[in-house]
Amino acid sequence: MFDHTDNLAFLNNNLSLKEKLVGVHNTLKKRFPFIARVAVTIYDTETKVLKTFLHSSGDDNPIQQYQALLEESRSLMEIVKKRQPRIINQLGNLKNNKTHTQKINKQGYAASYTLPMFHDNDFFGFLFFNSYDAGVFTEEVLGEIDVYAHLISSIIINELSLIRVMGAAIKTTSHMAHFRDPETGAHLERMARYSQLIAGVLAQKYDLDDDYIEHVFMFAPLHDIGKIAIPDNILLKPGALTKEEREIMQQHPEKGCEMIDGIVENFGLGQISSINILRNIAANHHEAVNGTGYPRGKMSSDIPLEARIVAVSDVFDALTSERSYKKAWSNEKAIETLSSLAGETLDKDCVDALINNCVEIEKIQERFRESKY
Repeated sequence: MFDHTDNLAFLNNNLSLKEKLVGVHNTLKKRFPFIARVAVTIYDTETKVLKTFLHSSGDDNPIQQYQALLEESRSLMEIVKKRQPRIINQLGNLKNNKTHTQKINKQGYAASYTLPMFHDNDFFGFLFFNSYDAGVFTEEVLGEIDVYAHLISSIIINELSLIRVMGAAIKTTSHMAHFRDPETGAHLERMARYSQLIAGVLAQKYDLDDDYIEHVFMFAPLHDIGKIAIPDNILLKPGALTKEEREIMQQHPEKGCEMIDGIVENFGLGQISSINILRNIAANHHEAVNGTGYPRGKMSSDIPLEARIVAVSDVFDALTSERSYKKAWSNEKAIETLSSLAGETLDKDCVDALINNCVEIEKIQERFRESKY
């Protein structure tokens, strides 16, 4: 009665998205061994940028830490418009000067299947199957490939949608607290993208994949959720805090972790495999590499990398943003300050990764300016 083996039973386990993708790919290869690579890109609706996210092909991955404006690729735009898979059985026939196409051709892939992913009628990203063999995506094969493609798409959309639900829950809580913290939406957008920038620069040195970088980007704006638990007379105090008040304020990282755990439980979000990245950011973004930070006084590499990244992003944007109690600093002055803090309170690699990319900083600032209204 129970002799049959469920080849996809691993999907019931608490695995990361990457592990699930690799597992489905390995199952797929038992039926279609010619499929060498499965890859996912996701779409950022704010910037209209398509970003590499996941792949299942190990070191055989020609495109990583790559992003480009979707509108600059007519072939991909056509896929979105038609809302149907695109099949190319001889990639040599696809000729253009786009970086991603050149890298795919250089890798030697001969055939591809590309599925546009949609969620609630909104474009979400692309799923790619690549093969080194030409002519393999026949009608008979595609009948089964479509099923696996939509399965993978559902897995990806489900987890990322859960993360967005968590973000929405936290934002709603903040709104109910009447915007108690002076941080603006534009600040959170900027520091999220500074964090993405830093992580991308550090990817080679720290062996970071696109999955990790994207989760740092998504979780960075939630770093200070614990401030919701801080009383108004402390959080909104215009002057310097007393010792006792400062001790209460410094409880917000741990309060944030408690709130995250509560939201995960109450909203049934325990299947978010990357939740520890968020916990690490919330709990450790005020730690200092020289041990003078809070709440635990951690030092150097004992502080998770994602928290060190977010700390630099947060400080830089706080310095360059106008607040009721200060004027915005110039980028030059903020960079000087960050440089002086590098290796003392802030991680030097993270500081260097940001300040050595001034052009990208300015693009982010231009795209996500503060609104006077």
